[in-house]
Amino acid sequence: MPWSTAFDDPVRVSNKRKLLTLQEAADYIMQLPEDAQHEAHWQTAIETLINAAETGGGWVMFARIAMLRALNADGRRG
Repeated sequence: MPWSTAFDDPVRVSNKRKLLTLQEAADYIMQLPEDAQHEAHWQTAIETLINAAETGGGWVMFARIAMLRALNADGRRG
């Protein structure tokens, strides 16, 4: 599946920002400070995003869930 694959439901990062695609989620993670990117919850999100891009199917849903969990763990959702 291409990185432009959309999530079934957007990942809300804040009241004004949503991540619509696998690529937007990957870009969001890459903009985090490097030490944050290496935290376990972000590593899980990265791994599931890669699996979603390579495999598709249920991995897209798992990637969305991993992003939501990482955002909640980091307290970044607002």
